[in-house]
Amino acid sequence: MKTVILDEPFKFSLGDTDEPGAISAGEALVRVHRVGICGSDIHAYRGRQPFFSYPRIIGHELGVEIVEIGANERGLKAGDRCSVEPYLNCGHCIACRHGKSNCCTNLQVLGVHTDGGMREFIKVPITKLHKSEKLTLDQLALVETLGIGSHAVDRAMLGTGEFALVIGAGPIGLSVIQFAKLADVKLIVLDINEQRLEFARRQFGVDYIVNANDKPLEKVMSITGGDLPTVVFDATGSAESMMGAFQYVAHGCRLVFVGLMQGDITFNDPFFHRREMTLYASRNSLPSNFTRIIALMEEGRVNTAPWITHRASYADIVGLFPSWLEPQAGLIKGIVEF
Repeated sequence: MKTVILDEPFKFSLGDTDEPGAISAGEALVRVHRVGICGSDIHAYRGRQPFFSYPRIIGHELGVEIVEIGANERGLKAGDRCSVEPYLNCGHCIACRHGKSNCCTNLQVLGVHTDGGMREFIKVPITKLHKSEKLTLDQLALVETLGIGSHAVDRAMLGTGEFALVIGAGPIGLSVIQFAKLADVKLIVLDINEQRLEFARRQFGVDYIVNANDKPLEKVMSITGGDLPTVVFDATGSAESMMGAFQYVAHGCRLVFVGLMQGDITFNDPFFHRREMTLYASRNSLPSNFTRIIALMEEGRVNTAPWITHRASYADIVGLFPSWLEPQAGLIKGIVEF
């Protein structure tokens, strides 16, 4: 079957791999139709993805169709279109026992720790399939990336009317923005890229935008009446930004690291203690996020129209991928079609 392989940093190849064997109990064989490109894939391409080894078949944002499936309690059948929850958890570790399957101690993420969906067919656990009779395959491929923002907003426990600051208006930041807006907060977005800031304001109705190159702390403080935001999300994956994010958090309030970088983060301990700040990590998402997102998308409360800016067939992506990463390309979300 046709497969796109990341052989090493900066080198994709198109190859033929064996089709999956017979399904076991609890598994389904699915036909991959859409694969979303996310920041994790870009980091892997550039050799900066933690938890990663080469060669690897990337791809964890998937819109699929069930080809073969055994008897199951969820009523899924061949022909159903689904989003795939790509977090393969063990089910018995301390995290799984406490309902935190997103950070299972033995977690295997498709396309990161184990081969993913950049191929024609893949076997997945039935429990990881989330069906929709209304959404397009494009939309189903967007559910996973939206789940990152949904889970981060859940972690932050946003309250109506709070000032929330999102640092980074890339795809992960936009997913946070999408669900922060649903929480009815006063939303500030900070980025160095004016094009992305305007995109966030125009397409997602952000209340305030701030350019990080133009006295950002002063401007954020002015917007909040001198109080600073009660919740700050850093979605950059930049060590410099993540370490600088502490300064934007109001006394007694919360900082959520949504982005991931390969290295250490440090902060001034007296500053941290003086503000009695709470620091959260947010990793992946939960099954409940997938269920909620699909329902919101079906109801039209989550608008996916602005997301997909680039598209390619699996046969063309090897040659096109480097051009997508050029700053002038304006990539928000790329979709690969199989």
